[in-house]
Amino acid sequence: MHVFVTRQLPGAALDQLRARHSVSVWPGLLPPSPVELRRYAQRSDGLLTLLTDRVDAGLLDACPSVRVVSNYAVGFENIDIPAATARGIPVGHTPGVLTGATAQLAITLILDLLRRVSEADKAVRQGRWQTWEPAAYLGTSLSEVTLGLVGHGRIGRAVAALARSLGMRVIYTTPGNGGHSLAEVLAQSDVVSLHAPLTPQTRGMINARVLAAMRPGALLVNVARGAMVDTAALTDALRAGHLAGAGLDVTDPEPLPVGHELLTFPNVIVTPHIASATVAARTAMADLAVGNLLAGLDGQVMPHCANPAVYTRPAPTA
Repeated sequence: MHVFVTRQLPGAALDQLRARHSVSVWPGLLPPSPVELRRYAQRSDGLLTLLTDRVDAGLLDACPSVRVVSNYAVGFENIDIPAATARGIPVGHTPGVLTGATAQLAITLILDLLRRVSEADKAVRQGRWQTWEPAAYLGTSLSEVTLGLVGHGRIGRAVAALARSLGMRVIYTTPGNGGHSLAEVLAQSDVVSLHAPLTPQTRGMINARVLAAMRPGALLVNVARGAMVDTAALTDALRAGHLAGAGLDVTDPEPLPVGHELLTFPNVIVTPHIASATVAARTAMADLAVGNLLAGLDGQVMPHCANPAVYTRPAPTA
């Protein structure tokens, strides 16, 4: 069988795939265009994709040989799950292995913003720091901070554990088990950190109304999905001084255009979608993605399947 992989992956997982199947790997730094993705997929039995690769009904209809799709990500919003399920195509993803790395980056951004580390670093590099000053770059003690988590799944819980170990008070939105409403979290939190999946309900949920409901001087951190935040509304809130800063590992659009206003604020940190960027996490993601793909091509149940209903779907009638 033939497999198309839309980007080179770390570790030795692709060697395991090549030992079993014929493999093509997209050679470019940027993702394949929709035209190129279709061209490669039309001669493939399996696809190993990234979040940047849109797999929709049109692509699947044009590529009837595709039997399996494995996504190199915990999320799978780039894939039309109902369309894949209707065609009997299992879709794999890579949950769990990037939890620690993503939680650690969220805490890193929170600490950076609270202690104004990047802001102070820029002052030194730009020659604006002249001497030690008693009142310069004053930050916030962690024991004074209430951290509000929007989402309390694997990653949210890991962030909560790290934050509590540093002395922060933590609240979260998940109903039940001590959870609060979004309004309560916004009203009480000095830092709001996003850890929900991107769904039709969460897309654009951090809009002008929600940002206005945050405490004056609060911070926003996003290591989830850029499209959860209305970028224009966030820019307005920062420009107006309602928010004291933001730490963004994901943006909408991604990447932000050079010269975008968000990139001009000294109190905004933007990193290039690196939440899972540790050797261990990215290698484990590759292992899971290839494991899912191999299982699917063998006709076995994927270890981590985003659409398990595909295995109980009635066989098409003649």
